[in-house]
Parts: sequence; C-alpha cells; structure tokens
Amino acid sequence: MIEASIGAVPGLIVSFLILAALTAGIVVLICRARERPVLLPILTAVATSGIVAVTLLPSSAGVSSGQCDVGMPRHVLTSSSALLNIALFVPATALAVMVFRRPVTIAAVFVAFSGGIEFLQSVTPLGRACSVTDMTANSIGSLIGIALGILGMKLREQPVRRLKRDAVWGISIAAASAAILAGAFQTQVRGVDVVAADDRRRAYSEGLDGSEEWILDAATGVFGKGTQVTETSAKKSGRSSLITAVTNRGSISGWWPDRKLVQAWAKDNQGDEGELSEAQAEEVVRSYAQKWFPGSLKGSTQKIRHVGGNSARGVYTVIYRRYVHDVMVPMRLDVTVTKAGRIMGFTSRSIKDPALPSVEITEKDAMRRVEGQVGAKPTSVKLLAQQVGGKWRPVWLIGVNGSDAFIDAATGQKIQPDR
Repeated sequence: MIEASIGAVPGLIVSFLILAALTAGIVVLICRARERPVLLPILTAVATSGIVAVTLLPSSAGVSSGQCDVGMPRHVLTSSSALLNIALFVPATALAVMVFRRPVTIAAVFVAFSGGIEFLQSVTPLGRACSVTDMTANSIGSLIGIALGILGMKLREQPVRRLKRDAVWGISIAAASAAILAGAFQTQVRGVDVVAADDRRRAYSEGLDGSEEWILDAATGVFGKGTQVTETSAKKSGRSSLITAVTNRGSISGWWPDRKLVQAWAKDNQGDEGELSEAQAEEVVRSYAQKWFPGSLKGSTQKIRHVGGNSARGVYTVIYRRYVHDVMVPMRLDVTVTKAGRIMGFTSRSIKDPALPSVEITEKDAMRRVEGQVGAKPTSVKLLAQQVGGKWRPVWLIGVNGSDAFIDAATGQKIQPDR
C-alpha cells in the first residue's frame, strides 16, 4: 500500500504537511484549553495524519473499487509493502497510548481504524487497493505500537488510567467495530484472492524456466545454426504448457515440461534443388528423429511420400506410424525434407501407446454392419485407436457416401469418437 502510494499519490507530501498542520493546530487549542502538555498530543496528531495521507488520498494506480483481496496474509512479514504498513502504524499508536494511558482502548480503536481504512479503499473510487494482508499488517503495527507505548509509560512512571474501564471500553469498541465492518464488507465488497492468483502466476512463470532454451535448441535442430527466436508464447493446458516460438527462419511449438515437440515449419517452404534419393532422405530424417523423437521411432513402420515428382525442387515426407495388434495407435510423426537435405518441417503427436480391448469385430463384419446401416458400399477402411468418452478404443474407421462411420472393433457398436 505505502510502497505504491509514495509514487502513485500526487501531492502526497504537500497533503500530509497541510493535514498535519491543521490537526496539530486543533490539538494545540484543545490542550491549552485543558491546560495539558502539548508535545505528545501534537506528535500523535502528526503521526495519525501520516496514516490518513498515505492510505486515503486518491491514487493514480487505477485500482477498481468494490472488491478486496481476501487471500491469506502469507507474505505479511516478507513483503516490503506489508512491512512498511506495519511501520506506519507503530508511531501513532505508541504515542496515543502515552497520551491517553488506555492501551486496550487505543488498540481497539486503531485496529478498527485499520479496518475502516481498508473498507473505504474498497468502496470509494480512490484508486487504492484493499487487502486482508494490509489490514493484518496495520493491526500488527498497531499492537507493536501499543507495546512500545506501555513501555514508554513505565519509563515515564505513568500508570494505566482506570484499567477496568479501559478493558471494558476496548472490548466494546472491538466487538462493535468488528460487527459493523463485517456487515459492511459482506454487503458492499466482493472478495477476491489476489494473493493466491499471484502465487499461481509466479509458480507458473517459474515452471517455464528453461523452456525458452529448450525451444531454441529444438528450433536450431530444425532450421540450423543462426536461428534466432523473435517471439515466444505459452498456453497452459492442464499441467503442461504449449510453448510456441517464432524465429527468423520459421515457427516451432512443443509441450513443456514434457519436452515433446508438436510441429514446426520453415518460412522458406519451397523445395531446394538437390539430388537426395529416397534412401538418403530417409536417413536424414531418421538421424534427426533419433535425437528429437526417439519414442516415435521405436517399433514404428516407415513410409515415404515424394511431392513434386522428379523435379530437383521436390520434397520428401517421411511418415512414421506404429501398430499394436494391427491397430494403428495415436502416435504420429511426419517429417518433410528437401532434396538438398534441409528439414522443412514436421508434425508430431507423442502419446504413449494405450492399452486397448482385444479386437473382436473383423474388417468384413464392420463393413457389412456399416453397409446395412447406410445402404451403401464402403470405399475405405482403417483400424485405429480412438478416444470414446475419454477412453481409448479400437475403432474401425469406414468411409462411405463421402463421410466417415465408426464401429467399435471390440463391441461392434456404432460410435462417435471424441473430438
């Protein structure tokens, strides 16, 4: 609160001096009328004016009104702002105790004063931030001030004035102010847990440590030396984050901290002139994939597709798929390489092979079921693993009438896989 206030409150020092002068003048008049010493009362008035000036003057921070941070004050003794709040309330309460010699009453008044300040900050368009942490820090400062005030009384050999009455008044003020403030906050203020949100953001940010180095290393592996990242972004999904990097040579994305690459594509998406044969292209891709996708190579079948015919600028796409009991599992890896041996890009899906029920429905049975349902002969059929209701199933994917039909290969039921 104070940390932001000093820089964000226009005219803070001038406002404080004016308020302190006014309150000190009033106190002097009262003390002279009652023939009382004026030094400690003046200092009390000045210290209290400092609290009002720092906490209630309009700020340019632009904080929206009507809400208060109700997060647990976990950082009240470690936050510099909270420590400054504690320090702000110590002098006024210590001096007030020595002036009035009623420590219980003064403690209740200043704790209630702290709550009132936070309430006003939350419901008025002052641009100030209300929080339980600030309220706790203010109250701690008040109690420290009470203890110092009592010590000052002992050093001055001043007894507590009417101890029983002080206790009754203090307890009454504390109970009444607690009830009033609780009702006011409940009806007028919306609670938000900013502390927890900040902790989550901090933990998330810390969890991304190392991700930029990893994605740059992966981009260099695709696009070559001299690759420079110009922009990165992170999109959280569950416990992982999809890291996307834009470089001077292309873009690349992958999951962190899983370290699983998803896709990459070069800005220069035209083939390079070269004489790479299919066998040589397969070797280039295999060497690259062994470093970045070792789990995708193990047990996979390999195919190669030539795009561009016999042209020297044609490209090859090397395709890796894995089959378990003739079911194509969800792992995918397609890597495109030019005839000059340059990796142009890839798409990858790194998923652990799921445990699947055994296949009970044959290809002919599945095609016959679909033909009976739609009244047309199927034109294509594949057996692959698909998620249905969040669970992996062996599924016959059957093309018919220009669309797809899905048959559970374990039960024979017509299904609709998850998107």
